[in-house]
Amino acid sequence: MDVVELLPRLSLLRFPVGQAYLWRDGDEMTLIDAGPAGYGARIAEAARAAGRLRRVVLTHFHEDHAGGAQEVAALTGAEVVAHTVEAPVVRGEVPGPPPVFEDWERPLHENAVRLLPRGGFARPARVTEVVDGDVLDFGGGARVVHAPGHTDGSVALHLTAHGVLFTGDAVAASPVDGGVLLGVFNLDRDRAVASFGRLADLDTEVACFGHGDPVTARAGDVLRASARSYGATG
Repeated sequence: MDVVELLPRLSLLRFPVGQAYLWRDGDEMTLIDAGPAGYGARIAEAARAAGRLRRVVLTHFHEDHAGGAQEVAALTGAEVVAHTVEAPVVRGEVPGPPPVFEDWERPLHENAVRLLPRGGFARPARVTEVVDGDVLDFGGGARVVHAPGHTDGSVALHLTAHGVLFTGDAVAASPVDGGVLLGVFNLDRDRAVASFGRLADLDTEVACFGHGDPVTARAGDVLRASARSYGATG
C-alpha cells in the first residue's frame, strides 16, 4: 500500500487494485473506502499516524472498496457507513448483483480479480445507513450524493466547503493518459451516465476517483467536458 499526500488534509491510499482516501479534521480522520481485504493493519497505522479514525464511508460494496472495512473497524473502532440500498450487501445479508459487462471489459475484470486477495473478506456486522442529501460530520459537512449505475447504492461524497468530490467508481481516470472516464463494470450504464452528469454539475476543484489519479485543479471543468462526451448533462 502506498500513501500519497494530495493536500494538507487529504491522502490517497493506493492498493494493487483501487484506492482509498484519508481526510483529516484536526486529530480526527475519515476513511473513504477501505481497499481490499488484508490491508486493515496498514490502513489503521496510516490513520493513527495522523489521529483517530472515526468513520469509514463506503462508496459501494465491491471487494476492492469494502473488503477492508471490517478489519479497519475492528482495529480502530471506526463506524462503517454505506447507502441504505448498499448496506445489506455490505453486511453480507444478500448477494450483490454482478456487473453487466461490455465485451471489452471482461479481460480487464479478469485481470483485476487476479490481483485481489483470495478467500473473500469479513463483513461488518454493523453499518450506519445514509441516503442522498445526508450530511456527514467531516470536511466542513460532507454531502452524500446517490450515484447509482455502477451499483444500485453507489454514492459520492461532496465536501462543499473545500470543493473536494469523492466519486467512488462512478468516474475513473485512465491509467494510460489520465483522461477522465465513465467508470467501468457497471450494473446499469444508462444510470451510470446520468450519475456522471449529476456529479459533473457540482462545484468541484479536486476530484478523487476509486481508480486512477485524482484531478487536483479545476476538476469541475474536467468532469463536465468528459460527461458531455457521454451525452450526460453535466
